[in-house]
Amino acid sequence: MKKLSYLLLLGLSLTACKQEKEPREISEVKVVEEPPIYEEYGMVLNDYEVVRDTIRSGDYFGGILNTHGVSSAKVYEIVNHVNETFNPTKLVVGKPYVILKAKDSVSTPEFFIYENDRIDYTVVNIGDNVAAYKASKPVSIRKKTVSGVIVSNLSDAITNEGYSILLSYELSNIYQWSIDFWKLQKGDKFKMVFNERYINDTIYAGIEGIEGAVFVHQDKPYYAFNYAVDPESGKADFYDEEARPLESFFLKAPLNFSRISSRYSGRRFHPVQKTWKAHRGTDYAAPHGTPIWSTAHGTVIASGYTAGNGNYVKVKHNDTYTTQYLHMSKRNVKVGQRVRQGDVIGYVGSTGLATGPHVCYRFWVRGEQVDPFRQNLPAADPIKEHLKEDYFASITPVKEQLEAIPFKEI
Repeated sequence: MKKLSYLLLLGLSLTACKQEKEPREISEVKVVEEPPIYEEYGMVLNDYEVVRDTIRSGDYFGGILNTHGVSSAKVYEIVNHVNETFNPTKLVVGKPYVILKAKDSVSTPEFFIYENDRIDYTVVNIGDNVAAYKASKPVSIRKKTVSGVIVSNLSDAITNEGYSILLSYELSNIYQWSIDFWKLQKGDKFKMVFNERYINDTIYAGIEGIEGAVFVHQDKPYYAFNYAVDPESGKADFYDEEARPLESFFLKAPLNFSRISSRYSGRRFHPVQKTWKAHRGTDYAAPHGTPIWSTAHGTVIASGYTAGNGNYVKVKHNDTYTTQYLHMSKRNVKVGQRVRQGDVIGYVGSTGLATGPHVCYRFWVRGEQVDPFRQNLPAADPIKEHLKEDYFASITPVKEQLEAIPFKEI
């Protein structure tokens, strides 16, 4: 009996030992995470109730604030205090705005934030201390490179590489004095070094600018480098690898991305009058409403309408050169007005003797109508001699980057 008791006691002891050696179950510890701090417009939005909306047709500043509990008397006070910084009568339909409200029992509105564009915004303190100020979202710049080849047109060549069509406009603006973009050939190619803007390092915000490019057109390379000729004013222009200006006294064409539908000719069959006669201009076919530019600085000496010309504008550039633009849908300038190269003076139409939307571009040299493509037109001012050493030093790294980019082939 004693032996049996001893064995039972030993068994219980061994069981207890085994139970002590097994790992004890640890209860799960729950960690309460703080919500992430969300900053925008220079404020911690976690501290507010955030209302986001967009200006709609019929919206007005007072009405928006009234909807969120701001009295008309308070609106009147706000408008009078901030009118030098913020004009509430110029709210644009489609623009986003934000109202920040206090996290109190009545959700008191404290700030009205209006986005002027994707980067710039205006903050209006609509609480106790009424005030307004303008600010900008943080923008970072990223350097990019691209190489492309022309199959059909420049826009397709750029977008096929995954970039915005806006980049094609930037590139065409650089070469608008030296390359005929309506004469691009399949196999023409280009490379460039450029910068893009990003808001908060994530949101694409457009092209900052092109640092350098090379465009091979009809087997001839055209280099372009951006250089600040006057750092104090920020004035910059594009020059080639030998410091020659790309800019010319005249633009190659009075509008962008068009095609020549009829050239200057001593004898052409007129599509409306059905007779053979001289055509003293160059016709550029383009969609109705396309902006028409003045091809050089000058003064408007005629802006009117005739049965043949339709709506037209004539610009005197100096004692030697005069240009005229016919068949506009709408004129955008008046007689006596000074215009600069690239200013919009009207819009493509088919007024007067025209079968379809186009602009007839006419060119005079000392009072005689001529073919602008056969003229040896003046160039812009070259880089000053004392700047050339600095110019060549500044473009060297950009040119090295360009040379390192392989050309795209068809």
